[in-house]
Amino acid sequence: MGYVGNQQSEGFSQVPAKQDLTGATGTSLTLSHAVASAEGIDLFINNVRQEPTTAYSVTGTAITLTGAVVATDDIYVVYNSLALQTTVPPDASVSTAKIIDGSVTATKLASGAADVAGITTASTSGTALSIDANNIVTTPARPAFFAHSPTNASRSSDAVLVFASETFDRTNNYNNTTGEFTCPVDGIYLFSWHCLHTYNGAYGITKLQLNGSAYANAQTYSGVANGGSSTASATLYCQANDVVRVFNMGTTYSSVTNDGYAFFSGHLVG
Repeated sequence: MGYVGNQQSEGFSQVPAKQDLTGATGTSLTLSHAVASAEGIDLFINNVRQEPTTAYSVTGTAITLTGAVVATDDIYVVYNSLALQTTVPPDASVSTAKIIDGSVTATKLASGAADVAGITTASTSGTALSIDANNIVTTPARPAFFAHSPTNASRSSDAVLVFASETFDRTNNYNNTTGEFTCPVDGIYLFSWHCLHTYNGAYGITKLQLNGSAYANAQTYSGVANGGSSTASATLYCQANDVVRVFNMGTTYSSVTNDGYAFFSGHLVG
C-alpha cells in the first residue's frame, strides 16, 4: 500500500552485486555506484582479494590503488552494501526546524523580497536598525546635540557664540570650548538656536555659519530695538567634517546669561 503523509527523504536502491573492471590501467579505478568506504566493496585483482584501506581506498566512486594495474589484469569488485540515495523532498515538507539557524543568506532571497535583501550594514559590532515593542524605529549613535548657557553672553562685536553646557551630545561632535559642531557624516542636518538680545538703539542679529561663512536665510533678527528674543532653524546639507556654529553679528548685544534664553541644537535628519 502507499505511504500516508510525506514520503521518506532517503532510501536504498538495488545495485549490481559485481562489477567487472578488467582493462583498467594505472592506480585509479571507477565504480558505477558510490560507496561510503573501502569496506563497502571487495576488490579482486587476478582473483586475489585486496586488503581494504591498505591496498586501496575509496572516495565515492573513485578507487585509488597503492599499486598499478595493467590492462591484462583480471579486476572486479563485489559490493557489500547498497548505495544510499537521496530523493527530492516533497513540496511543502521542509520545516523551520530542518533549516540551520543563520544559514539562509541574502543571495538565497528573491530580489526585493520584503526589502530584506536591500538592508545592509558595514558595522561589525552594532545594530543598524532596531524596532522596539511599540514599533518605534531607532538608529543607535545618530548624531544629535543640545547646548546652552553661552560663556560669552555679552558681545558688542562680531563673535562666535560659545554654548558651554551640553544637555547631551550623542556622538561627541559639539565642542563646548569653540562653540563649533563638526559633522561626522554626510547628510541632511537640522539646526536650531535661540538668543535674547538687549542693546540701546540696536537690533539683535545672529547667523548660522557653515565652514566660517554665513549661511543664506539662516539668521535670527530681533525686531525690537533695545531688546527682544529671536529663534531660528535651518536645514543644511553637510559633508563629513563640515563645521557649523552660531555667529553674533555687528554691534548687537546678546545678553543670554540665563539658560532658558539661549540654546544651540542640531541632529542628523537623514
